[in-house]
Amino acid sequence: MPTYEPLRLHVPEPTGRPGHDTDFSYLPISEAGAVRRPPVDAQAAQTSDLAFTLIRVLDKDGHAVGPWAPDLSVAQLRKGMRAMLKTRAFDARMLIAQRQKKMSFYMQCLGEEAIACAHAQALVDGDMCFPTYRQQGLLLARDDVSMVDMICQLYSNEHDPLKGRQLPVMYSSKKQGFFSISGNLATQVIQAVGWGMASAIKGDTKVASAWIGDGATAEADFSTAITFAHVYRAPVILNVVNNQWAISTFQAIAGGEGTTFAARGVGSGIASLRVDGNDFLAVYAASQWALERARRNLGPTLIEWVTFRAGPHSTSDDPSKYRPANDAARFPLGDPINRLKQHLIGLGAWSDAEHDATQKELEADVAAAQKEAEQYGTLADGNMRSPAEMFEDVYKEMPAHLRRQRQELGI
Repeated sequence: MPTYEPLRLHVPEPTGRPGHDTDFSYLPISEAGAVRRPPVDAQAAQTSDLAFTLIRVLDKDGHAVGPWAPDLSVAQLRKGMRAMLKTRAFDARMLIAQRQKKMSFYMQCLGEEAIACAHAQALVDGDMCFPTYRQQGLLLARDDVSMVDMICQLYSNEHDPLKGRQLPVMYSSKKQGFFSISGNLATQVIQAVGWGMASAIKGDTKVASAWIGDGATAEADFSTAITFAHVYRAPVILNVVNNQWAISTFQAIAGGEGTTFAARGVGSGIASLRVDGNDFLAVYAASQWALERARRNLGPTLIEWVTFRAGPHSTSDDPSKYRPANDAARFPLGDPINRLKQHLIGLGAWSDAEHDATQKELEADVAAAQKEAEQYGTLADGNMRSPAEMFEDVYKEMPAHLRRQRQELGI
């Protein structure tokens, strides 16, 4: 009989640790413009190769090249730049506010701004996003969103539109098509599929856009969601943001080693794309392609957005403990703002001076919104909502047992 070595398990490890530069060769990168663009009505199986390449539009000189280059006007590009700058300025100021103990914690999307901001431009009113806690750009990219309300939500103060019932950064806005964020990972993906199915049952034309991080794809709800999306051809976009790290766990632990997250869509019979998430034009083009498929009853699309979490997972995290401090600067897909800036300057539609002036203008707007929001209170000054509100907004008429409980609390 043959002799075998003892069985052993493989535990994935990142290719870099503190003190040792990351080897990013694990991340194959296609040349800008090199990946084909199939027709919108292509069969899901005909997109299988696109799950293992990387759709890119902006080349190293900032030129838009290839079949995925979208027909975006200068005005749309400038709007996208302002949205990303605004999102970064908002994050920076809220991070400081958290350090000043004005809120319990905060989560940035530093380095990932292009994904939400470009996707927001491709959506139409009535579409519903089911985001995670790093898609604040979906809100900040819109002209009808109040930064004051967003900051009040972070502070859980008397002007908080959610009445202090959600953790900071877990926004909700029905008018803006922004479904309530859940702290339970992956729940929003199956909810999005269900919402998309309901839209189809009603004969509506609106689609759902679900968001999940690379780590949370290991949750069972993600597998259930893609099964339902495939079987019923739900009008939904399944956005997997692969920013390489889930808290302190490298993306390989969730299954990103030796394959791609986009490949999970292929295996489930879903059209799948793998896209440079730091390329504003590529994000817009892929989003538009997927949304068009959904609106034309051609089924769901799974998109893996390849990007990098440049900051900590949250204000409770210290990434210097588990990855090199220079990773963000060395990440091969660069910075999304710098790349769009280079493209706009090449078009003669932007300049260094305008960039600096716009950044200062938006920083002032965020500061003004923060000042107004703080008139309603912060965590630091103890100006909190009344505990009595926890009993409200569940029943049209409060039942006797809740009235008794409220009385027992003396409120």
